[in-house]
Amino acid sequence: MTPFSLKIVTPDGMEFEGQAEEVIVRTVSGDIGILAGHTDCVAPLGMGRATVVIDGQKRYAACIGGMLSVVAGKVTLVPTTFEWADEIDAARVEASYEKAQRILDKKDASNTEIKLAQARLHRALVRKSVASYK
Repeated sequence: MTPFSLKIVTPDGMEFEGQAEEVIVRTVSGDIGILAGHTDCVAPLGMGRATVVIDGQKRYAACIGGMLSVVAGKVTLVPTTFEWADEIDAARVEASYEKAQRILDKKDASNTEIKLAQARLHRALVRKSVASYK
């Protein structure tokens, strides 16, 4: 496969900068796959697994929120959160999942608490799923 320039930048800094052969990410309207020569586009990212092919090897990550842009053959991911599968802390994921469940199980939880807990639960499930690709 023909490589292209890929940058993955989060609020915490550069996660990856180099050549990749393929990127698959979840946007708010579904998954999108990027190969060399992809048409220019911009898309908001959803919550899901990212697949990045580097030197013929697939790497997986939890990719949550942010934007994807493809401009003049250069691909830039600017996610709110991006964690490679081998860097996901399983204990932290489990604690986040359990905290969300406790809030959702409360009878007197406010609408705001419920919405935040649902988002936390979704993030935890994505991270837990991606961690299984270590």
